[in-house]
Amino acid sequence: MGYFGRDVEVVDCGNVYIVTACDSSGAIGSKELDVVKVTPYIVGRYAARVPLLEILSAGAYPIVMSVTISNELNPTGEGILDGVYDELKANDIKELPIAISTEKNMTTKQTAVGVTVVGRCGKEELRIGTSRALDDVYFLGIPKVGNEVDDPDDKEVAKGNHIKLLSFIEGVHDILPVGSRGILAEAQTLAKSNGCELILELIGDVDVNKSAGPSTCLLFTCSPGTKIPKFLHAPVARIGRLK
Repeated sequence: MGYFGRDVEVVDCGNVYIVTACDSSGAIGSKELDVVKVTPYIVGRYAARVPLLEILSAGAYPIVMSVTISNELNPTGEGILDGVYDELKANDIKELPIAISTEKNMTTKQTAVGVTVVGRCGKEELRIGTSRALDDVYFLGIPKVGNEVDDPDDKEVAKGNHIKLLSFIEGVHDILPVGSRGILAEAQTLAKSNGCELILELIGDVDVNKSAGPSTCLLFTCSPGTKIPKFLHAPVARIGRLK
């Protein structure tokens, strides 16, 4: 587990924090032995999105990225990189330094890639661990995994712009991308890391134990009475509170 149970590490550098997040993807792509069949472009979009969401939700801004592709540059690597670049554009991130490595010696039959993002934020900007007892807990987006994840512009899943919008709402505290552990496990970890207990009060049929794959939904906490705007197509629902 990383900082406050999150999938990030935070380093205190005096006046600023350095925040690091990473993600890996394997057997997802268009190669012979890939289990989930999607284009390299889709792989690149989501492989970049996961660590970007972690950095943005922590309150940091990306300053450098690395993309490690365990396949040949052409065509697989180029397709993945096209997806990475477009995900950066979708988050209005420009001129980000990127270190890139591809496999140059071996022929591969499965797609694999790892992406690391390093961000920076001021001491007062770090959002991790800002939840309080009595906060409401919400989720945004629908958990999706495997063959359900085939469109980076899917309006039902969480994206960077959702985090940006939430960050400007007074009363919103922690924002946490949900991955393979699912909504419930992440919410319980969030509560525990803030010295609280999760009181589950979910109404509806969302599967809180289902993997959310490449961060297709997110959690956020907020003070009781906080006005939460409607997000087009992306569902938002209260699942409980902190005690």
